[in-house]
Amino acid sequence: MEGVIDVRRSGDRYPGGEPEAGIHSLHAFSFGPHYDPDNLRFGAVLACNEERLAPGAGFDEHPHSHTEIVTWVVTGELTHRDSTGHETVVRPGDVQRLSSAGGVRHVERNDGTEPLTFIQMWLAPRDPGGDPAYEVVHGIADSTPYDVPEAGALLHVRRLAAGERTELPSAPHVYLHVVQGAVCLQGTELEPGDAARITESGGPEVLASTAAELLVWEMGG
Repeated sequence: MEGVIDVRRSGDRYPGGEPEAGIHSLHAFSFGPHYDPDNLRFGAVLACNEERLAPGAGFDEHPHSHTEIVTWVVTGELTHRDSTGHETVVRPGDVQRLSSAGGVRHVERNDGTEPLTFIQMWLAPRDPGGDPAYEVVHGIADSTPYDVPEAGALLHVRRLAAGERTELPSAPHVYLHVVQGAVCLQGTELEPGDAARITESGGPEVLASTAAELLVWEMGG
């Protein structure tokens, strides 16, 4: 089977949030009032949201269920509190996962003095329900993918120097999101906020045009 690479540009994301409250959101998939039946998911990925919170801004307590929520902080510090008693501060280089399972409520805020930017990705679990779970992995390394077995997915963090090459995983579904910098994927330039949805491609190569940071989901069929 010949692979398919579907490039989605940053400017095509759906805007959201509450700008008057210091919350600016960009959604890569159908989300909230921006319903698009042709853009509901890719593999296990249901959402890839870029959130920007001004100091003091945040999302008040709200519920989630039957979703694996993985968060990557780009700049600033994210304060998390949830109904199971966890309270943490998540910083750049940390991976946070909230397995909402049968139901959990949480708060996400920028309690710091600097602007906060984070990427939050929602994945569909293979088996809905169960008990909520939470963890933060501090200082994740490029060489160690983060496993989300509940969704059959691995998250790879790739930090590249200008001119450096990296091979993407060979898998039925690979989702690439450019966090920072610019890269070239098989002749196509990708910049911050751009993404590629890759199907059965056999592991294409990425060349960093500048120093770059990438989030890459490797998923089964």
